[in-house]
Amino acid sequence: MSIQARRERERAKREKLIITAARELAEAEGWEAVTTRRLAERVEYSQPVLYSHFKNKGAIMVAVAVEGFADLAGEMRAARAAAPDVRRALAEVGAAYTAFADRHPVLYDVMFNQAVDLPFATADAPAALHAGFDELAEAVSPHAGGDDLGLLTETFWAGLHGLVTLTRGARLPREAHQRRLELLLARFTR
Repeated sequence: MSIQARRERERAKREKLIITAARELAEAEGWEAVTTRRLAERVEYSQPVLYSHFKNKGAIMVAVAVEGFADLAGEMRAARAAAPDVRRALAEVGAAYTAFADRHPVLYDVMFNQAVDLPFATADAPAALHAGFDELAEAVSPHAGGDDLGLLTETFWAGLHGLVTLTRGARLPREAHQRRLELLLARFTR
């Protein structure tokens, strides 16, 4: 193995360590608590080492968000694959999406609500974002009829995101969440 390959492997390992530490600190104390100084202490590297990996805190948040999108895509993929039919697949993907947001509120926040420099709905979007959208589209596709699949998928996603956001913000009572999700799904599976 070459020295260059070893250095690249070590760099990737350090980068993953920084991302994991940022995610853990944010989940424990919120994004305000995530500073390069605190991260440097947690990962036992100097701040200049952090800056050699990430331009600033915003770049670290983007890396955490991208990792979150990969996790969400994986959970939706597993839910869709395990479903016995296309109707249940849509329901299971919707349930996986909302459950992910419930289990990881701070991660969901950086993925969708924080001001981070992350392109959506463009060819420049990271592969993990495309994978998540593609999983939603796979679940919506059998129900598209003659509608534009991309727009219909965006509408379904917007519905899920709206339910998550309004419920988390106590704008909608949590106890009716499942019924609301069922109503949304019923509109897509007619």
